[in-house]
Amino acid sequence: MDESKLQTGVIKVGGMVTQHDADKVLRALHEVWGVRGAHISLNDSEAIFSYDEKAASYHDFQQAIADIGFKIDQKEGSRDIKS
Repeated sequence: MDESKLQTGVIKVGGMVTQHDADKVLRALHEVWGVRGAHISLNDSEAIFSYDEKAASYHDFQQAIADIGFKIDQKEGSRDIKS
């Protein structure tokens, strides 16, 4: 795979307060086709992930989190970081 096509995204997740919540979000991220890695910062309520932009979009990760019942905080630092 061409490593230059990896992107990094950060999503502020509203309502993620427990380790159980963080585990649910992490599982949802790992189910998105094209994800290459993901981790959760529970203290910052952030999901940080890298993905292949040819296989997934930033919106796919937002949707995966919304689909399991969490709020995406658009104003609070959610962003797609171009690598």
